[in-house]
Amino acid sequence: MTQVFDPDDGHVERVTVIEAGPCFVTGIRRAERDGYDAVQLAFGETTEKHLNKPKLGLLKKAGVGNLRHLREFHGQPGSFGGEAELEVGAELKVDAVFEKGQTVKVSGVSKGKGFAGTIKRHNFHRGPVSHGSHNVRAPGSIGASADPARVFKGIRGPGQMGNKRVTQRGLEVVDVRAEANLLLVRGSVPGPRGSVVEIRSEG
Repeated sequence: MTQVFDPDDGHVERVTVIEAGPCFVTGIRRAERDGYDAVQLAFGETTEKHLNKPKLGLLKKAGVGNLRHLREFHGQPGSFGGEAELEVGAELKVDAVFEKGQTVKVSGVSKGKGFAGTIKRHNFHRGPVSHGSHNVRAPGSIGASADPARVFKGIRGPGQMGNKRVTQRGLEVVDVRAEANLLLVRGSVPGPRGSVVEIRSEG
């Protein structure tokens, strides 16, 4: 994350800088053939030794280089980049899909925070701290005794916090820098620095 100054009125925008390309089309799904419409994109250059044989075969068939990450984006192939049709092997740059002022949603795996209690994990209120109470940060009662004599599934409790897929909606594209394939999005996005995220148009 960083900050940029608006050239019109000079106010500060808090943005996340995302490297959003170039991506390459490695597959196109059709409703009549595959049951749904989607475009498969590949991103992130790597060496051949970091790829398995099925992925190497797919990339070679598409006529693109050694790329690490593969993702499918549902929708009509013509809706990507404003083109009438996309072809396998085509290069897709950031300015062909996104524009300034557009609203997007960003999906990724959130930061893992390890084992956490209910106060940090679920925003529970703490117990009383006076009159000898030991229920300071304990979760409290989680079920009855005689009936139903068990704890219902889904009760919020302590456990692993973070490290799960999260989608942040309603983010605005502040700037598109096509020469460096950079996308500047207002606010924060899920995941640590350097992680892979998926950006989709919202609407």
